[in-house]
Amino acid sequence: MEQSSTVLKAQQTHQASNENQPAMIKPQRPVTFKKVANDKENLNPSGTAPSKSKPEAKKSWSLTDFDIGKPLGRGKFGSVYLAREKNSKYIVALKVLFKSQLMKSCVEHQLRREIEIQSHLKHPNILRLYGYFYDSKRVFLILEYAPQGELYKHLQKATRFDEVKAATYISQLTSALDYCHSKKVIHRDIKPENLLLGMNGELKISDFGWSVHAPSSRRTTLCGTLDYLPPEMVEGRVHDENVDLWSVGVLCYEFLVGNPPFETQTHEETYKLITLCKYSFPEYVTPGARDLISQLLKKNPSDRLPLKGILEHSWIRKNSTMFNKPASKEPVPKV
Repeated sequence: MEQSSTVLKAQQTHQASNENQPAMIKPQRPVTFKKVANDKENLNPSGTAPSKSKPEAKKSWSLTDFDIGKPLGRGKFGSVYLAREKNSKYIVALKVLFKSQLMKSCVEHQLRREIEIQSHLKHPNILRLYGYFYDSKRVFLILEYAPQGELYKHLQKATRFDEVKAATYISQLTSALDYCHSKKVIHRDIKPENLLLGMNGELKISDFGWSVHAPSSRRTTLCGTLDYLPPEMVEGRVHDENVDLWSVGVLCYEFLVGNPPFETQTHEETYKLITLCKYSFPEYVTPGARDLISQLLKKNPSDRLPLKGILEHSWIRKNSTMFNKPASKEPVPKV
C-alpha cells in the first residue's frame, strides 16, 4: 500500500468487484453523523496537527463533506478509503460497509458492538474510531488513518521478524490489551491481519468485531481465527480474558517463525494440536523467546503469564524498543 497521505478525488472510472461495490462513493442523501469520541489528540498522518482545527460538531453530515481518495483495502462487507474532511483538512480512513451484506451474514449486532467498544477506547496502540454515519444502504466508520498499513503484509514480505521488532510489537500489543482488560474488554481475535502500523511503525489493534465487553468475564461463544483459538474455546468451555494471553503467545511465535505454532493442512489436525498444546520450536528461536511463548501457551488459562508479566519478562526487556531506545548511528568522522 502506498504511504502517501495526499488525498485525491475518487475517479468515476474506478471499477467495483460486484453490484454492491459502487464505482465511486456517491452520496445518496444527507446522512446523520454520530459523534462518539473526543479527538483532541488526533494528528495528521505526517505527525503534525491539521492545518485547521478539527471539524466542528454539527447535526447533519453527508459525503459531500469529505474528499474521497484512493482505496486502502477491501473486505467481505465493503471497502476502506483514504478521506479528508474538507473544512479542517483532517485525514481519516473511511470504512464503507453495505447493510445488505451485513444482514446477509447476520452480523449487524457485531458491528454495533464493535462501534460501541472501539469508540470508547483511547490508547496509542489501538486504532481510534472517531465516529460513524449512515444512509439507506451503507454504514460509514470514520477511523484513524494508519499509513503503514497491515502488519500481516509486512510479515509476509519479511517472512519472519527479528527479535527486536517482534518484542517491540508484542510489548505494544500487550500494553493495549492491558488497557482493554482494565475496561473489561476482551478482544478474542488477535492475529496479524487485525493489526495495523502507524506513521512511525507503531502497532495498532484495528478490528474489534469479535471483541466483547464482559464485566462477568465468562463467555462461551466460539469466535476468532482457528490458528489462534485457545483450548478452552476449541473444547467449547467457558472463557475469559485469558484467551487474549494465548493469542499473544501464538502471535509471538508467528512473528519469530513466520507461521503459527499449530498450523496444519486440516482443521481437524489443528484442533487436535491445540487441545494437546503440542508444538515445537525451530532451532533459531532463542531460549528467552521460547520461555515467554511457553509461559503463554498453557492449556490451563489461569497458568498463563499475565499481561504485566509479559512486559516484565527478560526477553521483552532486553529486545523491545519500549524499554531500549534504538542505537543511533554515529556520524562518520571526516578524515
